[in-house]
Amino acid sequence: MNLETIIYDEKGLVPAIVQDAGTGEVLTLAYMNKESLQLSIEKGETVFFSRSRNELWHKGETSGNTQKITEMKYDCDQDAIVVRVVPAGPACHTGATSCFSETIYQNKEAQQAVQTNVTFLTELEKLIGKRKTEMPEGSYTTYLFDKGVDKILKKVGEEAAEVIIAAKNRDAEELSMESADLLYHLFVLLQEQELPFQAVLDVLKARHSDKDEPKENE
Repeated sequence: MNLETIIYDEKGLVPAIVQDAGTGEVLTLAYMNKESLQLSIEKGETVFFSRSRNELWHKGETSGNTQKITEMKYDCDQDAIVVRVVPAGPACHTGATSCFSETIYQNKEAQQAVQTNVTFLTELEKLIGKRKTEMPEGSYTTYLFDKGVDKILKKVGEEAAEVIIAAKNRDAEELSMESADLLYHLFVLLQEQELPFQAVLDVLKARHSDKDEPKENE
């Protein structure tokens, strides 16, 4: 990103659209000036300019709900920025995951068409992330996060072993169930490590691109 080409408005601000790097959900719309943009890059976390307080605002500095930046892009006109983040908590001051929670219009037919294209794994990641943020009592996911990384790692290892046993036994039904358990616990681990599933997909895509195809020995 060439910071010198970014176009700011008459107040020296550029809109920053903050997006969850894992789920793709738009979390908030904020503003940056040159200083806050530079600080965001240096810290690796979002720093905005508050128009109401007329000062810099490091997201999560007091609440702990920081946003770790994975990527920043500007649009074709260079007058708006998309900031992809891994949130450590809710983005909205109300406690909601996203500031965009109120529906003003809904086309159910079109929405259904979109939903059929959304992978279940993405929805699963979003749900586990919500459990991590809200920690509802009685939830197994809450239990795992409460016990910490060692417990989560133990479960990943156990489920991986169960997958191996099911495969060795040629038991398709058991293999399906154990594979589902393994994927679930892997997603919990990714959330605990604050690593978006998209990062895993990016590695897979890179490995299967033409330039990364294994070459024969000469």
